[in-house]
Amino acid sequence: MPVTALLALALGTGWAAVAGPEGTLAGPREETVRRAVALARDLTDRGLPVRWACWSAAEVVPDLAAARANLDRTWDVAQVHRLRFGGWRADPATAWAAAHDLDPAAAPRPVADDLFDFAGDPAPAGDPRPAEDPGLDDPAPGTADSPVRTDGYLRPEAVDGRWQTTPRRAGAWAQTLAALARRQEQLVGGPRERLTAWSESAAAVLCVELERDGLPLHRARAEQIVAELVGPRPQDEADAHRLRAVRDEAVWRHVPGREGTDLRNPEQVRGLLAAVGIDVPDTRKHRLAAYQGAHPVVAALLQWRAAERIATTYGYRWLDEHVGPEGRLRGRWTACDGAAGRMTAQNGLHNLPAVLRPAVAAEPGHLLVCADLGQVEPRVLAAVSGDPAFQAATQAPDLYAPVANALGLDRPAAKVAVLAAMYGQTSGAAGDALRRLTRAYPQAVGYLDRAYEVGRAGGAIRTYGGRLVATGAAGATGAAGEWDRLGGPDGGRVGGRVGGSGGPPDDARARARGRFLRNAVIQGAAAELFKAWAATVRVAIRPYDAHIVLCLHDELVVHAPASAATLVAAAVDAALTSAAAGWFAGSEVGFRSATSICPTWADAKT
Repeated sequence: MPVTALLALALGTGWAAVAGPEGTLAGPREETVRRAVALARDLTDRGLPVRWACWSAAEVVPDLAAARANLDRTWDVAQVHRLRFGGWRADPATAWAAAHDLDPAAAPRPVADDLFDFAGDPAPAGDPRPAEDPGLDDPAPGTADSPVRTDGYLRPEAVDGRWQTTPRRAGAWAQTLAALARRQEQLVGGPRERLTAWSESAAAVLCVELERDGLPLHRARAEQIVAELVGPRPQDEADAHRLRAVRDEAVWRHVPGREGTDLRNPEQVRGLLAAVGIDVPDTRKHRLAAYQGAHPVVAALLQWRAAERIATTYGYRWLDEHVGPEGRLRGRWTACDGAAGRMTAQNGLHNLPAVLRPAVAAEPGHLLVCADLGQVEPRVLAAVSGDPAFQAATQAPDLYAPVANALGLDRPAAKVAVLAAMYGQTSGAAGDALRRLTRAYPQAVGYLDRAYEVGRAGGAIRTYGGRLVATGAAGATGAAGEWDRLGGPDGGRVGGRVGGSGGPPDDARARARGRFLRNAVIQGAAAELFKAWAATVRVAIRPYDAHIVLCLHDELVVHAPASAATLVAAAVDAALTSAAAGWFAGSEVGFRSATSICPTWADAKT
């Protein structure tokens, strides 16, 4: 593992400060960032690669990117806090408190416009020391120039930026960031969790780039698709109401006498269906799909639902608000969802209807390289559980084929068994298939069962990469907690109880907690592998002037020059091999990606 130099960069309104191995710099923002980047290059040239530490990537990446900094190595305090302590809240006060065994809930918070609110001591008159003097390091907690109070918490005025009124204080804030990053490095539980911290930090940088660059969307094609589904762009509200009535009429005509049914009211839709002899407990899509052959109104309803979703969520207004004039769909990205750790995005980037995929198109002279991890969650289960028989099954291109042979079932039933194991379905045909799976792959199913029992008891797990995932009963309790081992291929990296048991684990809520953790231990590890893969791809495709433009659960979409698309596709596949080998070192699991080169997302392999 190469030795790196930590450069902690903190930014404020008009100022910047960076703390590193050779002292601290503080001053005007643009100038100080430029000096920091020059320092990073000098350290790298001297054989000491730099890892940038920051309170959050969103805060510093735009400035560093503008100064052409190398952002391949970062340490995002907020992301590492979420990894180590769980939950979503990760502001500096919370992250500092948790890392120093303090109660984050008791951290003092800023009080705006309070007459007695501490806005910082006056600057020491005539302080002769320049901001880059190493003598500025580590002012004593509780003193006027320290962001740390005597009780160990951060000053709320420092957290919200009002306290940093001098270069000395700005420098002290950067030193505090550096100290917290070093403290977090000590807290992460071994090499694998450190790898997770690095990839989570890299994913946070990628999120800033994804938001900045956007997803290429052919606006004219998107408008054509919308028009085919819901009609032309309404001229006014009256026209919109008329078009809505036309869509409704396409359903009503199948049930004479039920005209006027509010199709947006589930109870009224149930009544409409009951009128033709279809009794359903709800009107969800999968429920209606089972009755498509029973009456024409069902197919009409399903078609209406698809059109209504476009009209209300992904229609003309959505295009106007979120697609820029250069044809890029943009939205905010986050590196983890606060639960099991999946990347998320806003403005439809993670929920784009399949019907709009033909509009996600490469720009002239470019192609899309689309890569989808195949059967990733069962393959991850094989890796994290260490089940040798299940790992052997992953060597097949279609994992479910050897599993079906082992269970004496057909492929669809074998798939049901694997999914039932990961999602906690135990009744009906799934129950019989799951029992067969338990006999064939006891180590894999046992791994899931132990996570389930922890959830039932109101506890928490750590994923394979070290992310804390707590149930609602346990909550995220900061640094507290004694972790029990559930047993994995290396003696266990998941599990542990936080707080009390939450009562007898035999009610519906306890079972729901168990199912949640049963899946989270696999979904979380799959998310960790995906982000390690994405971080590796991000660097590998840079020489080809290609860029990741979408991360969708288990799928990557890369925008690449047409002349380099074949090389980019090979780099994407090689990155998966590299990431999996590093992540699951010593595992015999085979991970696969369906990778294709295509002009639109709709043309990608599935």
